[in-house]
Amino acid sequence: MERGAAQTDPAGVSAETGRPLRIRAIGCDILLRPLYLAAATTRNIVDVVDLTAALHVEPATLRERIQERIDAVPPGYDAIVLAYGLCGGATAGIRARSVPVVLTRAHDCITIFLGGRDRYAQEFEQTPGTYWYVADQVDRGNALKGWLLGDGARAEDAQATYDDYVRRFGEANATYLMETLGGWTSRYERGVFLDTGLPAEVAEARARTEVEERGWRFEKVAADLRLVRDLVDGRWDDDRYQVLQPGEELRMTWDERIMGPVPAAGAG
Repeated sequence: MERGAAQTDPAGVSAETGRPLRIRAIGCDILLRPLYLAAATTRNIVDVVDLTAALHVEPATLRERIQERIDAVPPGYDAIVLAYGLCGGATAGIRARSVPVVLTRAHDCITIFLGGRDRYAQEFEQTPGTYWYVADQVDRGNALKGWLLGDGARAEDAQATYDDYVRRFGEANATYLMETLGGWTSRYERGVFLDTGLPAEVAEARARTEVEERGWRFEKVAADLRLVRDLVDGRWDDDRYQVLQPGEELRMTWDERIMGPVPAAGAG
């Protein structure tokens, strides 16, 4: 069997005991409604804890908050699942303690909303200048705008983003990326509202108004929530999910797998 998948069968049932898994789900509030829907319909027992998307503008702080939630999980759970991708490197460094920790192999939540990396790549190839809207993002105050360094972005957030880009891509590329992101409103041509099938009429209307005011083309596109469902169902195939075993730490791999495990410092 694939690494990390031996503990469950395809229905998310413990292969060792035959019982449903008890899972603690830690999620960004941008994914909160899909996560609660999946938790309500799985045969597993899932307890959900959420964190605000506003933490994304400070990746180190987000990492600390996620790790705090992991460390606070009491005994009795079979696994911890994170409704996060790599998220600008914020999850790199996350450690599994006494139970496995599972993440989706995705750079960000848009990949998760679209159902996988292939569809995200297709959308990007067709229209790279796309700004994505989801209901929780809009209803909770468009907290994601800070990632793009648009109106209202704080200087310290911009510096943190620049420093992260320098580490990841080098100084010259970091400067180019910051210049590009600084003019994001002139480079986008399409605003897409992702339809999850959940009630979102007010959020959709607000997104449409914002898109039209900026002179972009508005589109409504169906989301695909299979990655969220399979995350809480325990369907953790190695192609789509990274399973950290106790004593392992998440790292970026800089390839198509996005992330991988290394032994945590001091583990053993």
